[in-house]
Amino acid sequence: MVIGSIERGGEGSFPGKQSVIIYTQGCNLRCSYCGYASYIGVCEGIGSHTWEQAEEHLRKRLDRIDAVVFSGGEPTMQEDLKGCLERVRTMGLAIKLETNGTHPEVIRELLGAQLVDFISMDVKAPLENYANLVGRRIDVERIRTSIWLIKHSEVPHEFTTTVVPGLHTTRELKAISELIHGADRYVVQDFISQNPLRRELKGRPAFPHKPLEDMRAYVEKRVNEFEIRHSDEAKAMPAAKRRRRSEVVAM
Repeated sequence: MVIGSIERGGEGSFPGKQSVIIYTQGCNLRCSYCGYASYIGVCEGIGSHTWEQAEEHLRKRLDRIDAVVFSGGEPTMQEDLKGCLERVRTMGLAIKLETNGTHPEVIRELLGAQLVDFISMDVKAPLENYANLVGRRIDVERIRTSIWLIKHSEVPHEFTTTVVPGLHTTRELKAISELIHGADRYVVQDFISQNPLRRELKGRPAFPHKPLEDMRAYVEKRVNEFEIRHSDEAKAMPAAKRRRRSEVVAM
């Protein structure tokens, strides 16, 4: 496994758990707003950490943690992902997988082997608009399959969308809630513009909060729980622009 970083999990990384996050290196998408540009390079090559170093890091903290989050990059690109999850299982730790859903065959295998306790899938856009958001041509039926697998897995799960002004609208977010109808939770989260892949997005403020709150009743009829996840790191939109943008979005 090629690992870009090993970090302490924050409060929301794995709800109810004290976790360590393993960020794998390599991603098959090129989302313009991605804030993890250092992790999107190809899997081949040398990462910052080996799996042996990661395992040693975990074992030294077994008295302080009870979970591991595999994020990235895209973890399902890693050929030895299943074996690494099996090693974590031997430590008695819970496992969360964060994925973009482009490898449903890997998701199916891991769920079938009962190696995942919580799964979070990032849904970038309605399927018809996926290529515009991810910067790659992909088979969107693979995204649909991953959503189906996760929803019917009986494993606690959530679907997330990072909401970017100018790239997303509330209409699209409602369409995503239709796509994931019946899911445990749908999370829309602030865009953090400190280090996006596309430099033109640097410094762009987060999506205004009111239009997101206004669509709550709609979304909560489609999923069991709707969460608007704000970040202190997100840049606030100036009040005047926020009012104008809210008027446009609401039209």
